[in-house]
Amino acid sequence: MSRKAFKYRLYPTKKQEQKLFWTLARCRELYNAALSEWKDAYQQYERRQLLVNTETGQVIAAQMVARQRVRKVSYYEQKRDLPEIKDLREEYRDIHSQVLQDVLLRLKRAFDGFFRRVEQGQDPGFPRFQGRNRYTSFTYPQAGGFSITHDNRVCLSKIGSIKGKFHRPIEGTPKTCTIKYEAGQWYAVFSCEVEQPAPLPRVESEVGIDLGITHFAALSDGTFIESPRYYRKAEKVLSKRQQAVSRKKPGSHRRKKAGKLVGKAHRKIANQRRDFHHKQARKLVQQHQTIVFEELQITNISKRARPKQDEDGKYLPNGASAKSGLNKSILDAGWGQFQAIVSHKAACAGRDVLVVDPKYSSQVCSSCGTVRKKDLDERWHSCECGCALDRDTNAAINILRLGRSQRDCQVA
Repeated sequence: MSRKAFKYRLYPTKKQEQKLFWTLARCRELYNAALSEWKDAYQQYERRQLLVNTETGQVIAAQMVARQRVRKVSYYEQKRDLPEIKDLREEYRDIHSQVLQDVLLRLKRAFDGFFRRVEQGQDPGFPRFQGRNRYTSFTYPQAGGFSITHDNRVCLSKIGSIKGKFHRPIEGTPKTCTIKYEAGQWYAVFSCEVEQPAPLPRVESEVGIDLGITHFAALSDGTFIESPRYYRKAEKVLSKRQQAVSRKKPGSHRRKKAGKLVGKAHRKIANQRRDFHHKQARKLVQQHQTIVFEELQITNISKRARPKQDEDGKYLPNGASAKSGLNKSILDAGWGQFQAIVSHKAACAGRDVLVVDPKYSSQVCSSCGTVRKKDLDERWHSCECGCALDRDTNAAINILRLGRSQRDCQVA
């Protein structure tokens, strides 16, 4: 068995939409209050650790007290406090109890990720308080809180029956239901338990893929996937709508209305990009048994240009404008999302996806192995051995070769 998500558009009435917004606001308040309790305990733990370092005579006792204090703030402890919260704030009785429990579980998962990143030496990113524009969903974690009727309506406990558009049949058994608000539209996302699909017939084709800017992807068989550049095409529309927002008075109804138009434009770009990724991923999975990608550190690649200074401290030109445009094109391509979609579809179809180190993949000749450094503006690979082909195609062939060698080492 596996999990699969199905997303459908909801059409609530004005009264139902007010109830949905009200539920979101109460869930956000609970999340921020629970986070405040965690944060206070965490700061108190840090203060007691400082006491340990300065007063060495009470090291053991201070450490034990600190650990006990942190242990009291947990998901289960906060969940047991929900009945008391309902006694103090009666409005929380109008929200399904499991929805409130899931809010606390969401905070627990945020802290689990925080502590995991601390242990791994990564940038931890302490969980942050959520504003009304960031907290946009709540979840019914069990089927008892929601149901789907025969006439395509979603029944939510304590909210009511909401009309939905089920553009495709839902599969499997719905386990959870997440109600999400996106730029003026409401959606229901059902996480369903489905049977593992049968794998596709095995094929002998293998392909290496070099993701880029000039072309969205260069394949090792010499073909290219052109980049649709949805964000670039919509920049003029976005610019006009963002200017309209800046001209409106802060906090006014017109400013909020103009902001929704900006969100609508971004939603359309994201939908177009996702649709493109899904279609191209399906083609690759159907045609090839093994797909090899380069391991991309997109966060590092899309960093802003570093400032340059001379000996007197005067700032020098650092190519920030060109780097900004390059970063915009990188993020417009959506490489990370594309790799994730291909990996998911390949796993369902019984295909293999490998990820290799892309170091020197563009500099090494795919025919003879000679290493020759090339600038970024040199788009044609030409070697003394007679190999002449597109630079990205040469890199894709090297990526495929690295994937094969990696697979052979794993088998051995």
